Amino acid sequence: MLLATVRGAFAEAWANRQSFWLQVGAMAVNDLAWVAFWLLFFNRVANVRGWDVGRVLLLFAVLTTVAGVVLGVFANARRLGRLAAEGQLDAVLGLPVRPLPYLLLRRVEAANLGDVLFGGLLFAAAGAPSPQRVLLYVVGSIAGIVLLTGFLVTVGSLAFFGGNGEAGELGFHAILLLAGYPVDVFAGGMKLMLYTVLPAALVAAVPARLVDAFDVRAAGLLAGAAAIFALLGWATFTLGLRRYTSGAVWTRA
Repeated sequence: MLLATVRGAFAEAWANRQSFWLQVGAMAVNDLAWVAFWLLFFNRVANVRGWDVGRVLLLFAVLTTVAGVVLGVFANARRLGRLAAEGQLDAVLGLPVRPLPYLLLRRVEAANLGDVLFGGLLFAAAGAPSPQRVLLYVVGSIAGIVLLTGFLVTVGSLAFFGGNGEAGELGFHAILLLAGYPVDVFAGGMKLMLYTVLPAALVAAVPARLVDAFDVRAAGLLAGAAAIFALLGWATFTLGLRRYTSGAVWTRA
């Protein structure tokens, strides 16, 4: 059933091929603008607390890959709060599938697939790929995908308890904004927060560091955090679903 859901979601996104490639291209151009910004910035500043242009481009390659998969393939991760708050889960609950995996795979956003393509190309161009670095990039990106999805599901599921979907959107914008900067530009409590309650550092900065200089402790931290947020997202959604009140709205989510 889930495989059929994935095929259907991609078929729907691919139905209008001209629009599909237009959206993918527009997102790639947007990402290219950010690369241009960092190149201009580091043309004037050699490095920022140990982060030079190569490391930041590696961070951005990981971030666009992670965000592209989460927001492109698991597009409903950022919409769970609104769906729950507006009572739009009725159609899903009537199907013989587990609601959360189905919801995450039900919708594909073509524009964000441009991020996935761009992230891979940027890593190939600026990430000094070698067999070991490619493996670390792939595994680190997978950990970031699991962590970001778990985080978005967690904050989105708060709508079951609070009655509105704003927490999901606020969490989405906050974590992606902060994940785009080298974590060492922050200090004190803010830096601690980026490794814990708002784990933006773990989405891209830590995986990028692991590609550049592998560290067993950092890898364990990343894997553990990804597992924790995945379980937290599942638990919050499952508990919240028990409080769900139908909106008598029959949609395809």
